[in-house]
Amino acid sequence: MKMRIGGEEIAGADERWIPVVNPATGEEIDRVPEGTLYEVDDAVKAAEAAFPSWAKRSARERGILLFRGAALVRERHEDLARLLTMEQGKPLKEAVDEVRGFANVLEYYAAISGSLTGKYVPLGKSGDAVVAAEPLGVCGAIAPWNMPALLMSWKLAPALVAGNTMVFKPATQTPLTSLHLAHILEEAGLPPGVLNVVTGKGEVVGEALVRHPGIEKISFTGDAETGLRVRELASASLKQVTLELGGSDPMIVWKDADIGKAVAGAVRGRFYNAGQTCTAVKRLFVHQAICDEFVRRLVARVEALKVGNGLSPGIEMGPLGGALQRDRIHAMVETMRNRGQGVILTGGMPLKGPLYDAGYFYAPTIVTGVHPESSLLSREVFGPVLPVMCVPDVETAIRNANNTRFGLGASVWTNDLSVAREVFSRVRAGMVWVNYHLSLPPEIPFGGVKASGIGRENGTQALASYTRTRTLFIGG
Repeated sequence: MKMRIGGEEIAGADERWIPVVNPATGEEIDRVPEGTLYEVDDAVKAAEAAFPSWAKRSARERGILLFRGAALVRERHEDLARLLTMEQGKPLKEAVDEVRGFANVLEYYAAISGSLTGKYVPLGKSGDAVVAAEPLGVCGAIAPWNMPALLMSWKLAPALVAGNTMVFKPATQTPLTSLHLAHILEEAGLPPGVLNVVTGKGEVVGEALVRHPGIEKISFTGDAETGLRVRELASASLKQVTLELGGSDPMIVWKDADIGKAVAGAVRGRFYNAGQTCTAVKRLFVHQAICDEFVRRLVARVEALKVGNGLSPGIEMGPLGGALQRDRIHAMVETMRNRGQGVILTGGMPLKGPLYDAGYFYAPTIVTGVHPESSLLSREVFGPVLPVMCVPDVETAIRNANNTRFGLGASVWTNDLSVAREVFSRVRAGMVWVNYHLSLPPEIPFGGVKASGIGRENGTQALASYTRTRTLFIGG
């Protein structure tokens, strides 16, 4: 595959290529150009050239093109999902859901495109005013490797419906599905230059995109350290930024919870996408009255998970994104083990054997008795490791839930409305679920507090963030 600039497929200026590797097999499945700042500049110029005519179209007309694109994606979802599993590793069923999610987001923003209207304000004897919401111009977006299709839609759909053009950088590990999706949108009628995809390394292509004076806004999803760098670089030219920087989501299970449903929720919330989801359940706090029974059932369910190549039937969890990701997770577990900071009930090691040796697999892991200073509780654990703590009361659960620099999501499992309200009012998180976790409909603003970022993806808030307000005063 080649990067797409101005509707054309091109290779990198110096013809250097980056291999795309299947994390389940270690095999190279394709190569993409290693872009440079020159390709970024070309993409921005193409987006600038396309902006005037795109912005002049009505929001409804732009929405119709997204509807067409979504229809084509749904028609081809099986092939797209297979490609996504091959480059990212997730089970095919999860890949199908993600590709359909891409189409769902496009359909949502197409459906609300008509809400982009001006506002008339009568000012009495002073006259009148018209407040208009206009597109920003050329926007940049940088997406991670864990949910490459869904997060692409979160960024491009509101930006394009609002009348902006875009330069999009997919993750180095997972560029293929994004390139195919961009091609499908062009088939649907998206004019050349409206959406440009530049592949390459983050420290080169991503930084060039953030620094470029022609970019009006950057939407970035990734780790907190890189997000701080993005904000610093963007501030030099007063770019607007949306930063989604991950989380360490707590799940609180109260003594009256349905244990079966809560165990199922914990397993899905933690081990979906091999634990590589920003809103995954990353810390579990269970009331001591039900903790032993809960942990027993949790371990049994986790040990029954089918791990393997996501293309194989019945697989429930695939590999981690790469050797670096697997080794980072294992180092955190080993540090905890060597310091005596917790007890591993199951897992705690890379998987070995004929089905796993060529890929980056890690055993689903449950840990209890974790010391508060362990990195399993203090950092974002982006992999299939779940620490479980027994707690005596709501106060202890909330105190531990807030003991992190992150504040993306949280969930509480209870039939007691007063407990749910207490958790919502006191746990510092942008989103709180009751009796479920990880649902992310496009209608609802997505984002967190503290080190989990600034701004919101999804919903009408995201659409508004891709516009600027201008006011026309008319004298009386």
